[in-house]
Amino acid sequence: MRDPTIRVLMMPRDTNAWGTIFGGVLLSHLDQAAGLEAIRNTDHRIVTVAMKEVVFHQPVLIGDLVSFYAETVRLGRTSITVRVEVEAERRGQRPMKVTEAEVTFVAIDSEGRPTPLRTEDGAPPAGVPPWPANLPAGDPL
Repeated sequence: MRDPTIRVLMMPRDTNAWGTIFGGVLLSHLDQAAGLEAIRNTDHRIVTVAMKEVVFHQPVLIGDLVSFYAETVRLGRTSITVRVEVEAERRGQRPMKVTEAEVTFVAIDSEGRPTPLRTEDGAPPAGVPPWPANLPAGDPL
């Protein structure tokens, strides 16, 4: 059994006008799960640059326990692509797949420019402190 990157219990505050969970709430958690996986691959700050097609296969309801499973699928020179599968579990029912997506991040330097994830030998670039220590004070991530 695989472990989820994050799990979230859906609450009434997460609903849309029709009483199901707002898709934007799920996208936010999906991006966070992908980001947690991506930061394992670099000491640089990363930013989301793309999210491939997201199709909602099933509605998510109040009280569902939603699990986000993330895995790195591609490491480029400056980018990281992470695949996230999302399952919802209702009481007394088996988990069901509700959506999935690939999220691409780019590593950036202190001036916001793309920067290599690693050096040629696979090590973090010299002078880069462990993330998130290299963020300016008060930076909201």
